[in-house]
Amino acid sequence: MGFAEIFVATHDEALKRAAALERGADAAASAVRIPDITDFEVEQLGDLAGKAVHAAGADYELAMVDVTTDALLGVPEAMVRALAELLTYESEGEGNVLEDVADAWAAEEDMPFGPDESRQFVHKLATLAADVENAERSGLYVWSL
Repeated sequence: MGFAEIFVATHDEALKRAAALERGADAAASAVRIPDITDFEVEQLGDLAGKAVHAAGADYELAMVDVTTDALLGVPEAMVRALAELLTYESEGEGNVLEDVADAWAAEEDMPFGPDESRQFVHKLATLAADVENAERSGLYVWSL
């Protein structure tokens, strides 16, 4: 199985990164590369994050961004917001929302990692999402093989 790489970029930068990834480029320093998952698992994370921050039902489906590659997908704004909110969302009770989401994601069927690794991935992805919220003309992109 391949991997998914999630990164922040402008549209043009995302297309260039997709072309580099299609040629076998190494992971970018600012990106999160997760082995053995696809865009489907990223969408699952979006659904879990949305429910956790009380934004269930929004559109968390990744969308094709350019006809030149079907491996590059854009993360919808609702998912970006939900992921970014995991960093600061305060729940009622003792639980840590980000950790709860990461644990639930790791528990999904056929996930190739456990809760500890999932927490690291989700924290990094939430940080990327927060970066998108603070940047102009940038988006969060997923490239998966």
